[in-house]
Amino acid sequence: MKSKLPATDEAPLRADAARNRERILEAAEEVFLERGAEASLDDIARRAKVGIGTLYRRFPTRDALLAAASDERLLALAKASRARDEKLEPSASIRAFVKELVNHASHYRGLAALLGTVLQADTPGCHAGREEGRRLLQRAQKTGTVRKDVSFDDLVCMVTAISLAIEQGGSSKSRVAHLVDLFLDGIGNTQAM
Repeated sequence: MKSKLPATDEAPLRADAARNRERILEAAEEVFLERGAEASLDDIARRAKVGIGTLYRRFPTRDALLAAASDERLLALAKASRARDEKLEPSASIRAFVKELVNHASHYRGLAALLGTVLQADTPGCHAGREEGRRLLQRAQKTGTVRKDVSFDDLVCMVTAISLAIEQGGSSKSRVAHLVDLFLDGIGNTQAM
C-alpha cells in the first residue's frame, strides 16, 4: 500500500516558509501531547500563529503532519537500533526495536491507530524506521528465530495492537515488554525449537 503523503525531495523552503514549518511542527508536538493525535488542526495552526491554509500547504493531511512530527524520533530509533546491532543476537535486536516502536506509537494518544499509515510516509524518519524494521525482521528470519511467513506489516499490526492495549487499557508501559515477548515468542520458528 503506497502512501499519498508528500515526498521529502522537494526544493528547499524560503526562510519564512521554513520558519512557519518549524512553528507548525512545534505547535503540533505540544497540541498532540495535550490532546492526542486527533487534535484539531485549526488549534495547531492557531498555536503556531499561522493560517490554516499555511498549515495545509506544508502538511496536506493529518497523517502528513503526524509523520513529520514523528520524524526525529523514528530517525533516532533506527539509529539506536543499528548502533546496538552487533552487540545483540537477531532475536534480541528485533525485540528491542519492536519495544521502542511500541513506545513511539504511544507518544501521542491516538497515534497507535494511525501508525501503519504514518510509517508509509516518505519522510526520512518514516523511511528509516520502516527499513530498519524490515532489515531486523529479515535478519531474524535468516537465523530461524522468526518464521519466514511473517512480514513487516505483521509486525506493524502487532505494534499497533500492543500500543492500543496500553493506551486504552490504562495498563502501564511496563507491560510493553511482556506483550512484545508474548507476540515474538508466538511468531518464533517452532520448527527450529
